[in-house]
Amino acid sequence: MSCAQTFTDYAFRALGYGERALPKADISLCEQIVLIGSGLIWNVYFAVVALGFGFFFASLVAFGRASDRKWLSLPAATFIFLVRGSPLFIQFFIVYETFVLLPKVGWDINLGFIEIGIETRWLTRAWLGAAIVLFLNTSAYTAQIFYGALKSVPRGDIEAARAIGMNTVQINRRIIWPTMLRLAWPSYTNEAIFLFHATALVFFSSFPAWQQRGDSLYYASYFADKTFNPFVPYPIIAGFFILFTILLILLFGWANKRLNRHLS
Repeated sequence: MSCAQTFTDYAFRALGYGERALPKADISLCEQIVLIGSGLIWNVYFAVVALGFGFFFASLVAFGRASDRKWLSLPAATFIFLVRGSPLFIQFFIVYETFVLLPKVGWDINLGFIEIGIETRWLTRAWLGAAIVLFLNTSAYTAQIFYGALKSVPRGDIEAARAIGMNTVQINRRIIWPTMLRLAWPSYTNEAIFLFHATALVFFSSFPAWQQRGDSLYYASYFADKTFNPFVPYPIIAGFFILFTILLILLFGWANKRLNRHLS
């Protein structure tokens, strides 16, 4: 089988398209690269979902943590402490077992004028359950980074904003939040890289892959078992992660320049 045919058959197997049967004999280097690359789609998915939603949730948690109101700061500080204080691998198991206890058929919520059905069976699948765990994890770490940046916002900038008549909402939106992002961005870049690398732990968690649509480590482990040679598939997956880490650095570096474009 040519490499072009291998790409056609397996490039999107992780999404359920193409050849279903995995190669079992005479496994070529091209097949390993293509299938591991196909599984990497899920790693990128987990990272994008967790970082995308976690960024905004972490901003809310950070502002809550910095609030003078105890009913906001105490829950935010507790959430940050519990998530940062427990290993990510343990969080996968705790959340999975919690989701398993939920009814498989879901709940029907009657609002009077309409009845809404909430599905719960998908929470035990990797594409949703594992994404929720990663979202909560990166939200806590990011919130702590943002909280530290909030405490570093110059008081003079806030006082100047009040002097020209800005209200609290305007100060938060135009002064505090942009300054917080500029101060926190280098550390947040490291958190994004760590989160992307942490997506490899999904393979070891309790969350099963749906219809064998596994991530990159799923295929790397398969090839290591079939060929009895771990020194080919695992360096391949490491190479893919290094390439995507470089892309993350470039993307976040560009964003950092945009945030600080007013500086020389």
